[in-house]
Amino acid sequence: MPDNPSPEFILASASPRRVELLRQIGLTPDQILPAEIDESPLKDEQPRELVARLAAAKVAAIAKDHPEAYVLAADTVVACGRRIMPKAETSDDARAFLKLLSGRRHRVIGGVSIFAPGGASSARVVETAVTFKRLSSAELDYYLASDEWQDKAGAYAIQGLAARFVRSLNGSYSNVVGLPLFETSQMLSGLGFDLT
Repeated sequence: MPDNPSPEFILASASPRRVELLRQIGLTPDQILPAEIDESPLKDEQPRELVARLAAAKVAAIAKDHPEAYVLAADTVVACGRRIMPKAETSDDARAFLKLLSGRRHRVIGGVSIFAPGGASSARVVETAVTFKRLSSAELDYYLASDEWQDKAGAYAIQGLAARFVRSLNGSYSNVVGLPLFETSQMLSGLGFDLT
């Protein structure tokens, strides 16, 4: 056993999409420990403020018990104008969300917070602009029948069937999936994490 084993890398999220994204860049968490926090927006809280606060709260909840580990937490919201679109709970919710996004530009905002051994930390908010084509009733029905909207912010997954709705995207694609990989790897590297 080495004298100085590498610190653990903990993902403070239950999202399978975030695990897949990390694996895409060669990172596999040693542990997956979802943080149990209230994710409700505060009164008049803006989307960027919300994701920054939630990512920080998630990382703090896990890092307090793992001070010698790297802990990564993230949060993603879809915002149409100033409106924060939560995860759809029913197909009616999903239909309403997708009708709102139809033919419009919206923002996907990701907050990332990382705690490093010794107490250093880093936080970023990343914004991606996404424009949907105008959706027909038949397209909406087909997408809703797929159940792909379940557990997705804004009721869609860009890495799935909804990819054909995206007319344009400006910014980080992986941010829309659930974790901005370029920014996350830069933050980890800046905190001394060995990415090789």
